[in-house]
Amino acid sequence: MKLKIGLPKGSLQEATFEIFEKAGFKISVLKRSYFPKIDDPELEPMLIRAQEMARYVEEGVLDVGLTGKDWIMECEADVLEITDLIYAKQGLRPVRWVLAVPNDSQINSVDDLQGKRIATEVVNVTRDYLKRNGVNALVEFSWGATEAKPPELCDAIVELTETGSSLRANNLRIVDTVLESKTMLIANKRSFEDKDKRRKIENLAMLLRGALEAANKVGLKMNVHVSALDEIISTLPALRKPTISRLSDEDFVAVETIIDEHVVREIIPELKRRGAEGIVEYPLNKVIY
Repeated sequence: MKLKIGLPKGSLQEATFEIFEKAGFKISVLKRSYFPKIDDPELEPMLIRAQEMARYVEEGVLDVGLTGKDWIMECEADVLEITDLIYAKQGLRPVRWVLAVPNDSQINSVDDLQGKRIATEVVNVTRDYLKRNGVNALVEFSWGATEAKPPELCDAIVELTETGSSLRANNLRIVDTVLESKTMLIANKRSFEDKDKRRKIENLAMLLRGALEAANKVGLKMNVHVSALDEIISTLPALRKPTISRLSDEDFVAVETIIDEHVVREIIPELKRRGAEGIVEYPLNKVIY
């Protein structure tokens, strides 16, 4: 059994490869090649632009692929959305398609777009947005450099952003959020009916979700005198209740837990002050619920 999988080429490529590695899959690709190598004989990967992924999955050229919810909607693709995987080029968060205009524009809401010209890569998404708001405007496809087009070439744009910094650098301000999007693992409907392929897809989804769950968490273990155990446990913001194991020295126990990485610098000194010894912090690859 071979599962043909589409991996997003472009801005999401590096982040995707990193998540796959944490999930247990090593991917390598030669420069200018569209066919990466992966250390799983059941997977046959191909690099495809995220904008086209849903269409190829729908048609069965690919069994499964990773792309944004935005491009599924833009292509109006009939695919199975297996799971969402919240990551982007610059971090583990959704991205937004926003309506933006020049700082000195008189456009302050979607209603002000009546009869205006809008440039964007997501024409269908933008038209649906305008229709929901009862606005009639001209929407034209932008081949790139969209942020440079207003006000000379258009009145407004609908553009993808994570932080808004690029829009601000081009003297644009955000008027509204058109769509919030996240990366999705999608599958061809016929492929998912195949028992072996379905099991492989479900396993892949579990491992990728586990890798993302672990991305901002760390493991923490320590030795604690039994007299200080209750106080130590009350200090730990555990994912679940911490694991407590007896040691050969009956006066001590080993305590192990998983916590958010950003609180570690506050927690470790406090644990030490309350009697914890041999504190060890370690990275995680996957957390499976």
